[in-house]
Amino acid sequence: MKESYSSEGVELGTASDHYHDVDVFGNEGGHQIQYKTLSWQLVAVLMIAEIVSNGMLSLPYSLATVGIVPGVVLIIFLGVFATYTSWLLIKFKINHPEVHNMGDAGMILFGPFGRELLSFGTIVFAVFATGSQLLAGQIALGSLSDNKLCLLLYTGIFAIPTLICSFPRTLDQLSWLSVPSCIAILVAGIVGMVGAGANPVPDRVISVAASTDFYTAFVSITNPVFAYAGHFMFFIMVSEMKRPQDAMKAAYVLQGFATTFYVVFAIVMYVYLGPDVASPAFSSLPPNWAKAAFGIAIPNFLIAGSLYAHTAAKLVFIRLFRKSKHLHSHTAVGWGTWFVLILIMNGAAFVLATAVPIFSQLVGLAASLFAAWYTYGLAGAFWLYDTYHEGSGAKSWRRHRVMTVINVLTILAGAFICVAGTYVTIRQIVDAYSSGSVGTPFAC
Repeated sequence: MKESYSSEGVELGTASDHYHDVDVFGNEGGHQIQYKTLSWQLVAVLMIAEIVSNGMLSLPYSLATVGIVPGVVLIIFLGVFATYTSWLLIKFKINHPEVHNMGDAGMILFGPFGRELLSFGTIVFAVFATGSQLLAGQIALGSLSDNKLCLLLYTGIFAIPTLICSFPRTLDQLSWLSVPSCIAILVAGIVGMVGAGANPVPDRVISVAASTDFYTAFVSITNPVFAYAGHFMFFIMVSEMKRPQDAMKAAYVLQGFATTFYVVFAIVMYVYLGPDVASPAFSSLPPNWAKAAFGIAIPNFLIAGSLYAHTAAKLVFIRLFRKSKHLHSHTAVGWGTWFVLILIMNGAAFVLATAVPIFSQLVGLAASLFAAWYTYGLAGAFWLYDTYHEGSGAKSWRRHRVMTVINVLTILAGAFICVAGTYVTIRQIVDAYSSGSVGTPFAC
């Protein structure tokens, strides 16, 4: 039976020492570069900066599509569900200190193939998420300047500080940059809500529940589903904590803040802007209010993009140099490799965001294929694996029938989101080409 380390065990002196001996960074005493320096408060800040970002700007549109009651119920349910899957992920990390990222978890669950698949998915989703933040920055800069420049230039301008901010080797350095990022998205949301309240759309009609077809409904439902899609970074964040047993405190702060803010923002913007609210919602505000909201949100878009690029580079870097001197020492090989990886991840995000006309749909496809599993489905598999191997096999599942059923349903929920999300995204791509609305690469 595989030895495990429960969250209670980590708090004990010997167990804690053993945990830090076998985790990805080992015992860092005397090393030049130390990773395990994050407090749970800073991890909460990182989680909020990463997850509560441009995704929330599409939530009012979701309410306009399905109605205010189903939309709000869905946002709250997904917030609770994401909290539950956070607990499962963090528990799995505590039980398996050697897990640094989803690829490592894939190795435990499915062997070498699982490791490569989940590592690939993490990198792909992180790069696409970086590109999505670059486009959010493009929209913000364009709004501030009345689109006087080519949109490609706005993306390039925004890509430069995103690149620079993703260079720190440890998340502790990025966590301090994430503090103003969290403040920025909170203030931007408040400004947006005030602007909507001060300039309500006349004769608007608010739907309690709207009738629509599956395709249209699920397109809008994917917005709140993926507004919580940041779990693919949780293993990496917990790996850099001083006390990993405190990780759930950070997750509670994240999910409590995100769910509350999402609900309030979505309701206020939809109620005042009505059924024609745009996605992103700030675009439905009067020009001056839109400029203020987008301008204040820029630090959040920037830091979120940096965190995603950092995550993609960190996964490859750890894969190359795990347990080597280049991981903890200031070596030319270590820093040179890190520099190249950061350039590659940011460069790939920029090229994809500007050269691929259907990039927004591809972000949705990547989210459906990978984030649906990272945020929801795989968490159930983690619980089933640990319960089976740390207990008496299938007998342990039968002894915990309720939890077994819940976690099987969690896996099925991830599968449904993956399949349905992939279907609607591919249909969106087909419809875009059929209607001739697809642009050209590197277009202004």
